[in-house]
Amino acid sequence: MAAIVGSQPVGGLRRSRLRSEGGAELIELAFTLPLLLLVLVGIMDFGFLFQRYEAVTNAAREGARIGVLPGYQDADITARVNAYLAAAGLPQAVTPVIARTNVTPGGGAAAFTVVQVTVNYPYRFIFLSPIAALFRGSVGNVTLTAVSAMRTEVAAGG
Repeated sequence: MAAIVGSQPVGGLRRSRLRSEGGAELIELAFTLPLLLLVLVGIMDFGFLFQRYEAVTNAAREGARIGVLPGYQDADITARVNAYLAAAGLPQAVTPVIARTNVTPGGGAAAFTVVQVTVNYPYRFIFLSPIAALFRGSVGNVTLTAVSAMRTEVAAGG
């Protein structure tokens, strides 16, 4: 005869515990949590990448803006680009590529000069590079490139 604990026999208690799914959620969490964290870290890292890209784009725009003003030289453009990058939290100095092109529009309009500033900034993924290295992979570095071109300004009536 089976021993009775409460209103259930002991053998029935063991069978109900073996069929219980109480720990399944914990095991599912253990399997999915690393994947969810990896996705979250990836979203954050690409957010940082996009923020850095916007800073590089604005630095190129600032350099082109200085380049089209009268009285500024290439050294002033480089200084402005690097000052903008430093203010945006990107301390590595870069040497922008500066090109001046003469443009002759059709319809008898006067020719003008366009200043084009290209900024190349190396970026290393903050979170994903160490995680990829654990699996002998590489997310590596990317070079953020931004180009800005503006028309040179001339004095009024000139």
